[in-house]
Amino acid sequence: MSEFEYGNVMQIPHLEKIVVNTCLKEAIQNTKLLDTAATEIGTITGQKPIIRLARRSIANFKLREGMPLGAKVTLRASRMWEFLDRVIAIAIPRVRDFRGLNPHGFDGRGNFTMGITEQIVFPEINYDKVSRINGMNITFVTTAKTDAEGRSLLKGLGMPFRDE
Repeated sequence: MSEFEYGNVMQIPHLEKIVVNTCLKEAIQNTKLLDTAATEIGTITGQKPIIRLARRSIANFKLREGMPLGAKVTLRASRMWEFLDRVIAIAIPRVRDFRGLNPHGFDGRGNFTMGITEQIVFPEINYDKVSRINGMNITFVTTAKTDAEGRSLLKGLGMPFRDE
């Protein structure tokens, strides 16, 4: 409250939801890859993912409108807080050569997006049963109005941002 000089407690930003998203370009030829990626995201988050479809056709990529391309999970309430804790305490420290999160991942409205290149940094994934390494995007949606407010909120929650 004192950092941004809020006059009311309700002005303090808070975390609204966490969105975990993956997209596989190989799913155009083989939809079984998307099924395994979706079950892995479901195992990581504890919630059943939604299969995302292509919004428009792109002839160069042999992509047709309505083809399944990715999987998405939106976490709120207790599952959101549990997932945030696991990301900060377990998954991020297991990333190879980790030196902190890039502080430029904000969108201008206080929301932060980070990418993870391997799903095996989560302990729920059994390394022996993984057939293909998939990456994912994790978006932290906040009620902050600026990037500085969002960065301060996430830093207060324990996100290890890299110093600029």
